[in-house]
Amino acid sequence: MDAPGANVPLDATISLPRPAIGRRRKRFALIRHSYFVVGTVLIAVAVLSAALAPTISPADPSAQDIAHRLAPPNTAHHALGTDAVGRDILSRVIFGSRVSLTVGVLAVGVAGTLGTLLGLLAGYYGGWAETMIMRVADLQLAIPSLVLAIAVIAVLGSGLVNVIAVLGITGWVQYGRIVRGEILSIRNREYVEAARAIGANAARIIGRHILPNIAAAIVVVGTLQVGSMIVTEASLSFVGLGVPLNVPSWGGMAAEGRDYLATAWWIATFPGLAIMVTVLGMNLLGDWLRDVLDPRL
Repeated sequence: MDAPGANVPLDATISLPRPAIGRRRKRFALIRHSYFVVGTVLIAVAVLSAALAPTISPADPSAQDIAHRLAPPNTAHHALGTDAVGRDILSRVIFGSRVSLTVGVLAVGVAGTLGTLLGLLAGYYGGWAETMIMRVADLQLAIPSLVLAIAVIAVLGSGLVNVIAVLGITGWVQYGRIVRGEILSIRNREYVEAARAIGANAARIIGRHILPNIAAAIVVVGTLQVGSMIVTEASLSFVGLGVPLNVPSWGGMAAEGRDYLATAWWIATFPGLAIMVTVLGMNLLGDWLRDVLDPRL
């Protein structure tokens, strides 16, 4: 007597129903598309606000109007209210997007360039260079990045350039470790060995065969880290170590409003919402890029 299922083809026992697979793929594609749409819209709003700030801003962000200080939202000429000296909150939020996006993008550019170069050096050449770079990275990871940034800025002084430089220098570790790991997995593959065999130098191998294969990982990390840099810059401005006080910034506005949370909640709330929405947009866009560029997904 045949055992149950003995005459059933093997492929029939392990294959999944085609409609179920199709539904899963469509659901994943829809989620991925929604990430892209929502993230792009949120980032587009922030970028347009920064680029068109002088045009779309309803008032001068530094103009004081003591007669209308602490005006609540929806007041005439002040859609989001005013702060303790009568400055328009909406105008300051719009101009604050310039600082946050500038710091986020430029700091990621510095960190990505430095981390990629050090990761290439450590992963491709190895030896004492790899040991030194990775030990420095381990030492830096042992110190919280925000604490390290506060310590360095306290020595160098606040300012937009110093903030970008410090965030770039303290943020290279993630790129360096990822690039080194990717290179270790591909530097001995067949196409790299073939390039060495025909006499290609290290610069050509790295530029033509290694960097194109790790560029996707660098782009995804950079997109996700922009949001982290924006939060770090806001944290530094909140404690008075970011941009100068006369420059509108979301972190500085939140710091100014902490003493008025019970009576004028809008001073700190709207800059906080701007930070949240911008970082959310960058994270959604980074998730979409990860899904698109990662072949395993």
